[in-house]
Amino acid sequence: MFKDNVDGLDNIFYTDLFQGAIVIVYGPPGSLKSGLVFSILSKYLEKSGQFGMYMTVEETTLSHLRNMESLGIGVPDNLMISDYSDIRSRFEGDEAPDFLEMVDGVIKFFKDKEGDNFTTFALDSLGGLYTLINNDNLRARMFHFFKKLRENNLTSFIIMETPRSSNVKGGLGSEMFLADGIIEMGPIEHQHDIHLYMQVLKMRSCHHSRKKHLIDIGEKGISILSPVVN
Repeated sequence: MFKDNVDGLDNIFYTDLFQGAIVIVYGPPGSLKSGLVFSILSKYLEKSGQFGMYMTVEETTLSHLRNMESLGIGVPDNLMISDYSDIRSRFEGDEAPDFLEMVDGVIKFFKDKEGDNFTTFALDSLGGLYTLINNDNLRARMFHFFKKLRENNLTSFIIMETPRSSNVKGGLGSEMFLADGIIEMGPIEHQHDIHLYMQVLKMRSCHHSRKKHLIDIGEKGISILSPVVN
C-alpha cells in the first residue's frame, strides 16, 4: 500500500501496511488530507488492479474530482467515488435507514459484487459522517463501523478535519484508539515560509519514520520531501 506508491513515501515507510488496517489521517483545512489519501489509493489500485471506494460526504463527486485534477492526481477506472446523493439514491423510499447503516449497506453490496478484489476504502470525512448519523451511543457505533471494515478486510483511510489549534490532539476522540494508524498533516514554518508536512504518529506492525516530512505538489501530483529540520 505505501511501498512504491506516492513519490518519496518510501522515505517514511520502511515496511508496508498490513491488509485490513484502518488509518486515520487528520489535520486542519487545506493540509492536503484528501489529496494524500486519494493519491495513495489511486496509485495503489492502478498498479494492483484491485477495486477500491472513495466515499465523500462533504462535497459532490464532481467537485472532488475537480480538486484532485487541480493537484495532478489521476483517477483509475477501478476506484469508485461516491458522494452523499449517490449513497442516498441507493435506498428507495422515505424511510431510509440511518446514514451509517447506508454506508454499511453500500460496502456490503460492493463486497458481494467484487469479492476479495474489493480491498481499499476511504471516508472523507468523519466529521461529515457525524452530521448525518444518530449520535446516540456514538462510541459503540464507531466501534461497530470499524469492526465491519476489518471484517471485510478493507484497508481503510478515515479523514478527520481538526481546527487550526496548537492543541488539536487533546480534542481527538476514541477513534484514535480504535485505529491501527494515525497520520498527522498540517502547516509548518520552514525557512521563513509556510509549508505543509505529514507525520506518522502510529502505524501498527509497520516500521516507519516518526519525523515530520515536507509535502510538495508538482506536475505529477503530491510528493514527499525531506524531513523538517528545526
